[in-house]
Amino acid sequence: MKRRAIIWFRQDLRLHDNEALTTALRMAEEVIPVYVFDERVFSGQTRFGFPKTGKFRARFILESIADLRQNLQKLGSDLLIRTGKPEIEVSELAREMKVSWVLCNRERTQEEVFVQDALEQKLWAHSVELLYTRGKMLYHTQDLPVPVHHTPDNFTQFRKDNEQLTPVREPLPTPSALPPLPAGTDAGAIPVLQDFGHEEYETDARAVVQFHGGETEALKRLRYYFWDKDLVATYKETRNGLLGGDYSSKFSPWLSQGCLSPKLVYHELKRYERERVGNESTYWVFFELLWRDFFRLMGKKFENRIFLKGGPQGKPLKHLKNNHETFRVWAEGKTGIPFIDANMRELNATGWMSNRGRQNTASFLVKDLKVNWQMGAEYFESQLIDYDPCSNWGNWNYVAGIGSDMREDRYFNILTQAKNYDPQGAYVRHWCPELANVPADKIHRPDLLTETDRLEFGLRCSPKCIVRIEKWLS
Repeated sequence: MKRRAIIWFRQDLRLHDNEALTTALRMAEEVIPVYVFDERVFSGQTRFGFPKTGKFRARFILESIADLRQNLQKLGSDLLIRTGKPEIEVSELAREMKVSWVLCNRERTQEEVFVQDALEQKLWAHSVELLYTRGKMLYHTQDLPVPVHHTPDNFTQFRKDNEQLTPVREPLPTPSALPPLPAGTDAGAIPVLQDFGHEEYETDARAVVQFHGGETEALKRLRYYFWDKDLVATYKETRNGLLGGDYSSKFSPWLSQGCLSPKLVYHELKRYERERVGNESTYWVFFELLWRDFFRLMGKKFENRIFLKGGPQGKPLKHLKNNHETFRVWAEGKTGIPFIDANMRELNATGWMSNRGRQNTASFLVKDLKVNWQMGAEYFESQLIDYDPCSNWGNWNYVAGIGSDMREDRYFNILTQAKNYDPQGAYVRHWCPELANVPADKIHRPDLLTETDRLEFGLRCSPKCIVRIEKWLS
């Protein structure tokens, strides 16, 4: 009998730079790609009652799986689809198909570790070995200058220790062909959104990008941003934009699901610098990739503490309350603070929000409304198309002032931020159409509008300010 291996795809939904795939092809004559829609992830809820995977990310993943299957079929293979608990589904497939190995990316956060540990135990009962591979990070941990648990707690030191010294390995090539699945294998059907309790929806016409999941779209976006439009050459100047698809790379949805390898991004960036231009903007893309690695390493180092209210620092934070009504007003974009409301409405309508928007809305919830940051982190987990556990919770740790870096306790002056990044109010008007007639000098100060102004601008139904805007003037 031929040696068989299962590749359990997780957040590595690509064929390029896929260590599990490359390793399996070296070890086995028959390679069986598998993806399991974990019922707890796609149909479950967070602690505060939000869908763990909202409709935007669910559709993006469904598209990514369809693309992965199509790409596997082009090479002569296919993708087995199952729905349930991966530790049960994969172990049963391994038993039925008499495989010798299961290969997968190792994950480091609580829920993912529980699943892979449970799978490993079940596989051992069938004398099947679970082999872990890597693929989420820019760096290989074994190339880092210190062990993971000695990683510096602040990003600046981590960057200085690595950016000039630690090599970024070349991405592994995409296979040219794959062995067919064993005869008679039932590949299974890809679910639809309704299977996870979501209704089909039309993409909002106001969205900055029409995100479509999959490796094919990821590589297309990489070519567009680097080579077709040369947008990477001005990234540092435009990255804080709010409107349009070109102000930032928008790679994060594909990076989060592993449709795009960070190593491939890096080496394309280096090629771009050699062939066209290297400047502060191209460096800044590398800088952002370093942040992704840093947050993942902090997740490995501090484990479940990144999810706890006190975070890595263990602060009590008794002043932050689980105020559901205040949270609801924030989440629905009805705070009466135009810049906050516009960002939250974009998130709710598209599953996307700019980095500038995320920092401001998070700071406002925690520092101004005094609401438990965990509620915001879970809401982002539910809504964001590019949710990544370590990056999402790591960023919320920093906003709440409980991150690993003791110096980080940032507060955003929302009025100043709004005037700096949306000076004419174009972004606010885009997402808050009730403010369409408010002039630029008043768009961010609805508290100063007289009754005459409100009547003139048609603001009878606009929400009242939930906090005093003038506090940001001092």
